[in-house]
Amino acid sequence: MNNSEHPVKSNGDGYSPAVETAREYYNSSDADNFYFHVWGGEDIHIGLYERDDELIAEASQRTVGRMLELLGPVDERHRVLDLGAGYGGSMRYLARHAGCRCVALNLSEVENERNRRMNREQGLANRIEVVDGDFTNLDYDDGCFDIVWSQDAFLHSGDRARVCAEAARVLRDGGRLIFTDPMQADDAPAGQLQPIYDRLHLDSLGSPEFYRATFRDLGLVEQGFEDHSEQLPRHYARVRQELVKHEESLRERGVSDDYIQRMKVGLQHWVDGGRRGDLTWGIFRFLKS
Repeated sequence: MNNSEHPVKSNGDGYSPAVETAREYYNSSDADNFYFHVWGGEDIHIGLYERDDELIAEASQRTVGRMLELLGPVDERHRVLDLGAGYGGSMRYLARHAGCRCVALNLSEVENERNRRMNREQGLANRIEVVDGDFTNLDYDDGCFDIVWSQDAFLHSGDRARVCAEAARVLRDGGRLIFTDPMQADDAPAGQLQPIYDRLHLDSLGSPEFYRATFRDLGLVEQGFEDHSEQLPRHYARVRQELVKHEESLRERGVSDDYIQRMKVGLQHWVDGGRRGDLTWGIFRFLKS
């Protein structure tokens, strides 16, 4: 297995405009400092909170632990692909607790370098391959992964149907897909979420019905959806609190005031949408039959 000392790119044909927009954003110094120092460090996804004042990192790791519980048996025989791996905390958790072989695919080279460094520091570089790549164009053979995993990443794609098709393609028969994604509710009123779409440079989010129908058409069977919609506004409110608390230290790290102010507004849109019930979030599980 690649020891992750050198970047590996999943697709050699370049990125689509939507993916390139996301890549440039996550590669920026402003975003890297915000996500690493405010959002949660190793894990930059929505957390499962037991208290409103809980550390973001603790709640975020609880999500990873819960997903591993829901997956069922995972061990060193299994090969796992994480689509949109961020700083790679989830794959380090799986490699450490389940012993599985992991591939962490992510479009931001800046995040991937942090990921590789943490893998080396934690003695896990031989278990985790970090790949620079786009999850709409996976350079893997059909059926070569036992598990496909993703956390809060599919929303960034302008072609979610293609992402789903690629995830299904690389799963072996009997393989398991588990993912979370901030979604618009199936009955979300038109126009209510436009500020969120605008910030993501998209015209929609996925919805539970979209993912159910798409994966059903791809031959996957739904194993369950554990609804944690109440955690979405809770998480974004918590991140906003930490952003306000650490504004000055972020400026000292070189984060622009414009970025900080826009992020505060953007986070509040997520809080408001979640509290209105226009957004939903939870853990989806599918089986490739």
